[in-house]
Amino acid sequence: MAGHSKWANIKRQKARVDAVKGKVFTKISREIIVAARSGVPDPEGNFQLRTAIEKAKAAGIPNDNIDRAIAKGAGKLGADNAALEAIRYEGYGPGGVAVLIEALTDNRNRTAADLRAAFSKNGGNLGETGCVGWMFEQKGVVEVLLTPVETGRKRRSDAVTIQEDELLEAFLEGGADTYELIETEDGTAAEALTDATNLETLSQTLKDKHYSVNRVELRWIPNNTLAVDDPDQARSLLKLMDALEDLDDVQSVTANFEMTDELMSMSVA
Repeated sequence: MAGHSKWANIKRQKARVDAVKGKVFTKISREIIVAARSGVPDPEGNFQLRTAIEKAKAAGIPNDNIDRAIAKGAGKLGADNAALEAIRYEGYGPGGVAVLIEALTDNRNRTAADLRAAFSKNGGNLGETGCVGWMFEQKGVVEVLLTPVETGRKRRSDAVTIQEDELLEAFLEGGADTYELIETEDGTAAEALTDATNLETLSQTLKDKHYSVNRVELRWIPNNTLAVDDPDQARSLLKLMDALEDLDDVQSVTANFEMTDELMSMSVA
């Protein structure tokens, strides 16, 4: 198992939607509602709900909002969210880039129409179920924050090196497949990938060893990626990603392209 940077572009794509705080609140609240409805409305006995709550707290969602979402999922605040269902949509972006979308919706027709319009306006098209899904694999992702405090070393380079060595053993014990070092707004972190069914085990193993677990989630990972180096195609792809992520029913968008930092940061206004 070795660190690598293969998923760096996916990470940056995902961060684009995280910048829109109000929409993040809505999307995570929906996750909590569905998680509470699909299992026991108690985070201690529902890993999906516990993970959604941790994500909500990390995003700064007030406890009252979290409690209200749990109550809605449990049916204690009416049945207005009972019709929410998780659906996966698939399509193609400019240049044949594969796009996978996860949505929570109470109206399939509305969501499909919104997605179709977003694709067509930005050089892509919404496809049939299964058209690109085979190009992706769902993985569990656990992000661990590396800090000098945890190692007791003064120099950050020493802290990260020693922490990585220690983490390697913990990752292996927890069943991680691979990992990479990434830079976050909180500092250097290690992001480990594991089988989706092993996510809870890996997360709990790291917490039991008192590591600072910063993120726990399921994520679609492309088996192969397309390199994008044309500015026009890059601009069209980023506009499409923004348009899809901006839709209320969309929870996440993943595509199988990679581009340079310069192209990724270009303005799409």
